[in-house]
Amino acid sequence: MMSSTENKTTSVAPPPALLERRRSMRETLLPWITTPLLLLVLIAVWHIYVTTTNLSAFILPAPAKVWDAWLDMLTSSRSWGHTWMTVYVTIVGFAWALVIGVTLGVVLGRVRWLELTLNPFIIATQVIPKVALLPLFIVWFGFGMTSKVIVAAVLAFFPILTNTILGVKSVDSGHRDVMTSLNASNWQVFRRLELPSSLPYILSGMEIGVVLAIIGAIVGEYLGGNAGLGYMLVAKMNGYETDGLFAVILQMTLLGFVFYFATGALRRIMIPWHQSVSLR
Repeated sequence: MMSSTENKTTSVAPPPALLERRRSMRETLLPWITTPLLLLVLIAVWHIYVTTTNLSAFILPAPAKVWDAWLDMLTSSRSWGHTWMTVYVTIVGFAWALVIGVTLGVVLGRVRWLELTLNPFIIATQVIPKVALLPLFIVWFGFGMTSKVIVAAVLAFFPILTNTILGVKSVDSGHRDVMTSLNASNWQVFRRLELPSSLPYILSGMEIGVVLAIIGAIVGEYLGGNAGLGYMLVAKMNGYETDGLFAVILQMTLLGFVFYFATGALRRIMIPWHQSVSLR
């Protein structure tokens, strides 16, 4: 007679690696479902609120009107010219902020007394509202692109600088001692040790800085420009085209997403070994 234990089906638990892989897949796929659903819910609430309250389109247009206005923007060569102007100002301003911020951050991260000396001046450039500086930039550099590029660069500069300093200072002292024992030059220490260790911090600063650069470019165009999405925003506002105003804001938002994810893609290319990449 067979024992009862032999009749029972033994269940084997999946290995931990398989469970972790399944959990990672769920966490990766879930935002692709929940985020669009949340967006659809917000649009539905917006549409229901506008239609049930008979709200004036001048105050809040329906989502369909905003969509139509945005499609009109996409088919207008003039709108694309304004968009490319904002893109150009953002890229140039961000590039200047990246070069100056990384270079100065490496120097300040390695020279402690210089960091303490310049730190109050660096903070002072950030606590001053940039909108207050824009009229001064216009007086100095005119209404052209230069003043807008400077505003974009100034806004993007600080997060890149501070993250670079943090990255250089976070290098393990034991690794420095190893490089010193190998008679490595300053350039070799920077290229082989400090730069790879600082890249995760620099890229984090870049992700923040590129968004601030877009804000700086748009603010510069908004207050003193004749081209760009900021200028379009003012034109739509002066023409009482609220649906066009929302369409320009939508264009700005999508542009910000493009820049942010493009900068984030550099993380996968430049530091595929880092934990932040595997978590994403």
